[in-house]
Amino acid sequence: MKNHIVSAFRLTLVMLLVTGIYLAVVYGGSKILPNKGNGEIVYNKGQKFYANIGQEFKSEKYFHGRPSSVDYNAAGSGGSNKGPSNKEYLEIVQKRIDTLKMDNPEMGNAKVPVELVTASGSGLDPDISQKGALYQAKRIAKVRSISEEEIKSLINNQTEKPFLGLFGPSKVNVLKLNIALDQLK
Repeated sequence: MKNHIVSAFRLTLVMLLVTGIYLAVVYGGSKILPNKGNGEIVYNKGQKFYANIGQEFKSEKYFHGRPSSVDYNAAGSGGSNKGPSNKEYLEIVQKRIDTLKMDNPEMGNAKVPVELVTASGSGLDPDISQKGALYQAKRIAKVRSISEEEIKSLINNQTEKPFLGLFGPSKVNVLKLNIALDQLK
């Protein structure tokens, strides 16, 4: 019995040491990053926004991001946990597709980028693909009376390339894109 207690105590100490070192490395590493692990803060018109948390844009003059399964509430992130075989989920996605096509009639039967109609696992994804932004370019150009080429150029300038050119997809932060859009005129 005594051997089991001593072994358990030793294992507990070793695990505390290992996890403590891991936490110190992660915490210390975050403090040398540009934002010191606090996320990217963006100020616009006297308001503070976190660029790493999805924002809701409803106006037709702005780019729209991914739908949120948590209504963009950063206090409780999470997905819907409904899979592609779930009938209710398929109805929600179809409704989003119909709404997106109604909001962007210029696109006709063009393929809808998947991130514009499906929520991310966290429900708070701030980014869309370059294709997702380009899908909305004609609507934005028409509503704002700006040339479509100027909108496409803005999208290209706001596109973040993969890390080291290899890791992850190209992406566009919707909040930053909309702030840059407001600064065009």
